[in-house]
Amino acid sequence: MAKQIHLGCIADDFTGATDLANNLVRAGMRVVQTIGVPTEPLAADVDAVVVALKSRTIAPAEAIAQSLAALAWLQAQGAQQIYFKYCSTFDSTPTGNIGPVTEALMQALHTDFTIATPAFPDNGRTVFKGYLFVGDVLLNESSMKDHPLTPMTDANLVRVMQAQCQKRVGLIDHRTVAQGAAAVQQRIGELKAQGIAIAVVDAVSNDDLLKLGPALKGMPLLTAGSGVAIGLPANFGLSPTAQSSTLPAAQGLQAVVSGSCSQATLRQVAHFQASGHPALAVDPLALARSTQGGADVVASALVWAQPHLSTGPVLIYSSAAPDAVKAAQAQLGVEAAGALVEHTMAAIANGLVALGVRQLVVAGGETSGACVQALHITQLQIGPQIDPGVPWCHAHTPHGAVHLTLKSGNFGTDDFFTKAFAQLA
Repeated sequence: MAKQIHLGCIADDFTGATDLANNLVRAGMRVVQTIGVPTEPLAADVDAVVVALKSRTIAPAEAIAQSLAALAWLQAQGAQQIYFKYCSTFDSTPTGNIGPVTEALMQALHTDFTIATPAFPDNGRTVFKGYLFVGDVLLNESSMKDHPLTPMTDANLVRVMQAQCQKRVGLIDHRTVAQGAAAVQQRIGELKAQGIAIAVVDAVSNDDLLKLGPALKGMPLLTAGSGVAIGLPANFGLSPTAQSSTLPAAQGLQAVVSGSCSQATLRQVAHFQASGHPALAVDPLALARSTQGGADVVASALVWAQPHLSTGPVLIYSSAAPDAVKAAQAQLGVEAAGALVEHTMAAIANGLVALGVRQLVVAGGETSGACVQALHITQLQIGPQIDPGVPWCHAHTPHGAVHLTLKSGNFGTDDFFTKAFAQLA
């Protein structure tokens, strides 16, 4: 029988899952990340399991169904606490999926209260008086206002969450958090007495998250970005250890596949090109004109890549500025454009690994999900951090073992692509 795990996590996309797993590993937990809900009991002796779903932008009913399936499997492994992980920019629409999934998990766990905070100060995501900041600007003033699938137009998380929920949403503000666990727990009691079931929590520093951690001990369900994770392992008597992030030695060819259109990723693409590395752009409108469902575009990209791979890392990207993205969406429709690009980039990633790429960087949450599925990866071993929220991982594919990093579009320094390979070497 599998050993009981301390923390069972459900992530709404694949990059977010590795982001969470990375923070748990750095705080001392042994972590396995699964791709989708496993069909077999857990075999590994670990402290936490992160089940990575691709549920952020699908229909709310399907997101709920997948999340409840993940919950049932985690409960069967004896998970003592459940953690629903979403993006640090609270990516969602007025209909979900953060609110609907949260309420469904609360009902399944028979709990009448949980918290919600996407705060991740290491990556510039802070919550103050219920408002989410991205760096120095409000969420709705950041590049997230132009996100092709989940444009964020309101920084007030209490308002955003309430629009998605039937239960009442309240706030635990920075003054309460600063006073520590006892004050947070007292505030929770006050909110529950007022009929509030979900509380957005302020956090402007890692110190806030570390103070919040003890207050969450024993709470059946937590909902958050990955930042809250840094304060949880200590609740189970665990502390950081270097052994938790060791991976096998790296080998093979190097490549980057980028589908994110975030400002951070666009800067990373530009930096990679300015560094003299070969790069190929995949035009969404060319995909729309394809009579082979993009197969001809995939084949052409792989023919281009093959001679370059022997000289160092290559980049194949569909990342584009907001105006170009909107033009493609206008011609194809939002969902069709996104699905076509994801399918194409995933096929390119699979083709690159078949050509001998064994060190692969994937940029963008939706792109990462598609690539991992195309590579038939079912489990990831979490390794060392490259930048906050982005670790190297190790996985097995039909083509052989690969080192893989799944980078959220908004994460990483401008030199991330080149830095990642240098670190692995």
